[in-house]
Amino acid sequence: MSLKIDSLLIHGGTDGDITTGAVNVPVYQTSTYKQDGLGENRGWEYSRTGNPTRDALEKLIADLEEGQYGFAFASGLAAINTVLSLFKAGDKLIVSDNIYGGTFRILDNVFKNFNITYEIVNTSDLQSIEAAIDDSVKAVYVESPANPLLTITDIGAVAEIAHKHNKLLIVDNTFLTPYLQRPLTLGADIVIHSGTKYLGGHSDTVSGLAVVKDKALADRLYYLQNAIGGVLAPWDSFLIIRGIKTLGVRMDRHVSNAGKIAEWLENSGYVSRVYYPGLKSDPGYEVQKKQASGAGAMISFVLKEKYDYRKFFKSLKLITLAESLGGVESLVCHPASMTHAAISAEIRKKVGIVDELIRFSVGIEDAEDLINDLKQAIEASEK
Repeated sequence: MSLKIDSLLIHGGTDGDITTGAVNVPVYQTSTYKQDGLGENRGWEYSRTGNPTRDALEKLIADLEEGQYGFAFASGLAAINTVLSLFKAGDKLIVSDNIYGGTFRILDNVFKNFNITYEIVNTSDLQSIEAAIDDSVKAVYVESPANPLLTITDIGAVAEIAHKHNKLLIVDNTFLTPYLQRPLTLGADIVIHSGTKYLGGHSDTVSGLAVVKDKALADRLYYLQNAIGGVLAPWDSFLIIRGIKTLGVRMDRHVSNAGKIAEWLENSGYVSRVYYPGLKSDPGYEVQKKQASGAGAMISFVLKEKYDYRKFFKSLKLITLAESLGGVESLVCHPASMTHAAISAEIRKKVGIVDELIRFSVGIEDAEDLINDLKQAIEASEK
């Protein structure tokens, strides 16, 4: 039976427990499994290699992304590390010019040591991608919307370019989730998530996920997942499955709130720039509308010079200053000193991650309460 996304969120993957009839997949809290004889097992040997609770999550995220093979990891960066381990010395990746600082850090400070290099490109400019591709390039790595400037990349168009040159397209879909965007259906080869964010949705666990369609690519990723060992534990797998069940209703509220707040910010007179692909004034609006069913709930904005961003953060009463995003509670952060501190000041300035930039993960509180908190905090921060 073919199910739509709202039903798949609840019944996708492994639906309950066939042994007991439990409606929820049990937490198989075990490190190893009894074998019936040498070379004889019941499908499970060791929990790094495979665990029924993790397997249920992996099947679920594969269903949601319309892929074939899912992989669950101990964190988003563990997922990224494993995907990047597909490449070898001499290989190069093209990466979006504003991406999560942790992704930049692992490329710049870890994989560069193994002579796996990268080139930063504005991936919303297709000609720039085409110009950057040479024999050493093996993949294009995209976030759309990108973190933290919400830049939109035409995933389908980039997939065409990448595949024309026999390169992989890797898309980080954390900000939108498969509820709003499914990059594999647009031509991506690998989709990555920080499950810590919207998929878990409650700021109570850390996880990473990856999904592919191709069997040969899946075999390589499974080998690396098992060899590197950064797998997601059973309890955390259970929590992500539980979070995903309410993803649809949460995202509807997140997106509704974000749209109201982005429009208020744009017309408030307090900010010099709002980054949100749901605004018609945003340069990525038309592409976003074409390839996704919503604009997400991440907003970035730049306070005008008359306001002190440090005082703004201290003056908030409802909204929390914290790392991360995607929880039911609203969070703000200062990208230049927090999420993107690993990126040099020169690169930050070049791409637009200025000190006055604030990233806002819009929660599911009352939108009017959130607007009122922003308003009082901005006014309290006037120099």
